[in-house]
Amino acid sequence: MPIIKSAKKRVRQSEKRQARNYNVRTAIRKTTRTVLDACAKGDSAKAGKELSKAYKAIDTAAKKHVLPKNTAARRKSLLARRIGEISKKA
Repeated sequence: MPIIKSAKKRVRQSEKRQARNYNVRTAIRKTTRTVLDACAKGDSAKAGKELSKAYKAIDTAAKKHVLPKNTAARRKSLLARRIGEISKKA
């Protein structure tokens, strides 16, 4: 444990930030998983509906600097490609 007062404060701040970022990352994982599961089942209607939720979660994470900007763009592109693949098959 830190001894210096400023180091103790830094630990408190990092714990708060870690908890906040955890919630943002969890939201990304959950929404992305629902889109990919819907794509795997071939349910393009549900996948399209969940896509906007996933985009919102990814954009929020990028805005809060939890995800780098290019990583957010890559993940959104992956989801769009998957939905495009199932809509071509249908």
